[in-house]
Amino acid sequence: MTPSEKFLAKLGLKEPEVNAVSDKHVEKENPRRSFLKKSTLGGLALGSASLFTPIEDIVAQTTGGVNRFSSPSDLKITDMRYAVTTVLGRTAMIRIDTNQGIYGLGEVRDGADERYALMLKSRILGLNPCNVEMIFKIIKQFGGPSRQAGGVCGVEMALWDLCGKAYNVPAWQLLGGRYRDKIRLYADTPEAGSPEEQKKLMNYRINDQGYTWLKMDLGIGELKDIPGGVVNSKFWQNEKGDLQQWGSSNNYMSYGNTRHPFTQIQITDKGLDGLAKLVENVRSILGYDIPLSTDHYGHFDLNNGIRLGKKLEQYRLAWMEDIVPWDYTEQWKTISDALETPTLTGEDVYLLSGFKPLIDNRAVDIIHPDLATSGGLLETKRIGDYAEEHGIAMAMHQAGTPISFMANVHCAAATQNFLALEHHSIDLPWWESLVKTTDGRKLITKGFANLPLAAPGLGIELNEDVVKQHLHATDKSYFAPTPQWNELRSHDRIFS
Repeated sequence: MTPSEKFLAKLGLKEPEVNAVSDKHVEKENPRRSFLKKSTLGGLALGSASLFTPIEDIVAQTTGGVNRFSSPSDLKITDMRYAVTTVLGRTAMIRIDTNQGIYGLGEVRDGADERYALMLKSRILGLNPCNVEMIFKIIKQFGGPSRQAGGVCGVEMALWDLCGKAYNVPAWQLLGGRYRDKIRLYADTPEAGSPEEQKKLMNYRINDQGYTWLKMDLGIGELKDIPGGVVNSKFWQNEKGDLQQWGSSNNYMSYGNTRHPFTQIQITDKGLDGLAKLVENVRSILGYDIPLSTDHYGHFDLNNGIRLGKKLEQYRLAWMEDIVPWDYTEQWKTISDALETPTLTGEDVYLLSGFKPLIDNRAVDIIHPDLATSGGLLETKRIGDYAEEHGIAMAMHQAGTPISFMANVHCAAATQNFLALEHHSIDLPWWESLVKTTDGRKLITKGFANLPLAAPGLGIELNEDVVKQHLHATDKSYFAPTPQWNELRSHDRIFS
């Protein structure tokens, strides 16, 4: 009996059987993997690896001693499919399939076209999904600011979900481990039609749901019924008399498509008083135990942004968000130097290279990546780590389905300088039921997301019946085959 046979005999195992005709292993479980399954507890270390030969080289590695659901080195991507939901108007889920029956879930950012992801399919077919960083480098040239990055980031999410399932470990473990077991959320609170309605929204979040951090919209649209509150607003109003910041518009010269310095909109002292009154009303309900953040002010220049910021300093806001476009680094530096209130931007920034000017120049006090734009889980962790080295904290923007939500949860758990993660669908009663957790935990408890401590990948599976109930009217297909996206028709190298 060989040393290997003696070792396996002690464990009650045998060497793999060999087919005499083909000289290949028959379809029986590899005894080493069987040993790992019997010896692993929750995907953690086996114990004293040095006792085991010849397996110690495997268990010494980060993922060597885990319970594998597949043969990771033999995994290959075989398909990418999608389903479009009505979350936040239109948000597409994607699914990456493999030759071993396991798949990964990702999401194309809210409001983005699922074709941003589908055009990447021909570039990743046949690759091993566990080589996440290599695949990311192949496809990242096809991403860009804001929704343009939706495809790249959606694929990256799905790869980490697949890799975690292949090795039976949570995604946060693959990012280097966790700093926290639950993730603090901040609750998006939309503009209300009246103070009474605003109070109702806040009570639901604080008293019913248990959130410990709120964010409120505070835009010049709130001054619509205050004569003399805003200078030059009528020029930019749509047919309904609104300053339409969001929504589809093919008019390139519309208010929503015009950058802040080019509108010549100003806020009068009367308008500043009106906006300050809104914050005062919220603070009178909240008190000062709960952080309060603000955003969606409107399109006006940095001078008016500073005037508004100074007016609101007495209310000790957690941050003022996206006062001017994210790429105006020098303007952000001017605003941040002028205000005591922390400044924040980043939900439309793609990759660490996009954040570096803001961080290197200390142009903002807090960075605010949206993982569905910033580059996915690993790139967002890198962004957070780089900011941490410069003494800058990281909050995280999130407005999507539970897929991107959980991708953010794993990244937040693995990043030390994290503050809070946005939850945007609190008033959508069916949102949480779009998925089922694979370990039985609740998705959210009292304003905190629960981190899956052992469930592999992102730790969720789709609740198919619920997803099918909320497919977008323009596309009712549900993860149908997409062979039309299989063929690669371009040469993508970006250097000569």
